[in-house]
Amino acid sequence: MEDFAVPGDAEFARLVEEASARLLARGWKMVSAESCTGGWIAKCCTDRPGSSAWFERGYVTYSNAAKQDALGVDVNTLGHAGAVSRAVALQMAQGAARRAGVEAALAVTGVAGPDGGTPQKPVGTVWFGWSLAGHCEAEVVTFSGDRDAIRRCSVAHALQGLVARLGS
Repeated sequence: MEDFAVPGDAEFARLVEEASARLLARGWKMVSAESCTGGWIAKCCTDRPGSSAWFERGYVTYSNAAKQDALGVDVNTLGHAGAVSRAVALQMAQGAARRAGVEAALAVTGVAGPDGGTPQKPVGTVWFGWSLAGHCEAEVVTFSGDRDAIRRCSVAHALQGLVARLGS
């Protein structure tokens, strides 16, 4: 587990400003697919005035059934790899982009705690997926802290990843 500075609303606003500028410069829209962050990324995006020009929608897919129904995540992948996995994060991002008809998607699935962790996937384990014009990437981070800290760090990391992948 790594120690991270817990980001606040000002950091979220800064990241959203960067992401929106880069999306607008490309003429792209984005979608979020969120599990452990519960729509927090979509909330941060839509806090910014004018977000309808670049933010299409957000999916909150907390349960496995929601991941399957809303995003098309494969039931066998969920059964084999589990909801908190690289494969599911990638399928969430791909499914969100495809279903929303947008160029950019980010996905978050993890264990925010305080319960639900296992030795293989302890509390704080979060998988991120990004899909940009069909190119997909995923990464895992294990955050420390309480539920709020893990969720805040996850929101910031997902947005940082989007900004980095969109380039300047």
